[in-house]
Amino acid sequence: MNPWDHPLIKKGMPLLLAQRRARIDAGEKPLGWKVGFGAPATMQKLGLRGPLVGFLMQRALLLSGSTASLKGWTKPVAEPEICVRMASNLAGGASPEMAMAAVKEIFPAIELADLDPVPTPDNLDAVLAGDIYQRHVLLCGNTRPGGGTGGLMSRVIRRGAEAARTSEPEALTGKLPDIVAHVANTLAAFGERLSAGDVIITGSIVPPPMIEADETEFTHALDPIGEVSVQFTRE
Repeated sequence: MNPWDHPLIKKGMPLLLAQRRARIDAGEKPLGWKVGFGAPATMQKLGLRGPLVGFLMQRALLLSGSTASLKGWTKPVAEPEICVRMASNLAGGASPEMAMAAVKEIFPAIELADLDPVPTPDNLDAVLAGDIYQRHVLLCGNTRPGGGTGGLMSRVIRRGAEAARTSEPEALTGKLPDIVAHVANTLAAFGERLSAGDVIITGSIVPPPMIEADETEFTHALDPIGEVSVQFTRE
């Protein structure tokens, strides 16, 4: 069975994509796509064979260094991610090799999400209908050509100190070409297309960090490319 043939994905994806189309029809501009729950242990817990696919809109994009209000959020999370930008369209039936050839560049990102309700094997359609908790995304202005991650070091800075680092940024998310191919194939299964210029945030490099009540900033550095940061307010 293909990952997107899961009954709750087949139920939730049309709802998600209908919301995206309605927002575009209302004048919003699309930015790209996101994946969620791609870590092996999480997929096993939720009964998934591949990560869920959601969408990003330009309105959710914040400049690095911006302040995001968490007022009213239930379980705020800041995820350090690698973002991929597409150089060309990628249709269904894509292989990882085809996906890698279609990637223009990569760069660090942070996704801000509100993890409510907690995902379970029984509510994945509702999670999809809510765009997999997406609230904001921050993208670094510095990029590296191609989709290779060799020589990269991901570092997370919290409260002014390094909280995590890894030289294997695909260890938890899976390989970037596999993710890009999965996004293209999932979208194709529901009548959409991964297009040139789209970005994909490819999943949290570390277990998704909950933003604690006393935290005021969060930084993700993807050395040697660059870093992206966000500040928080509760106002």
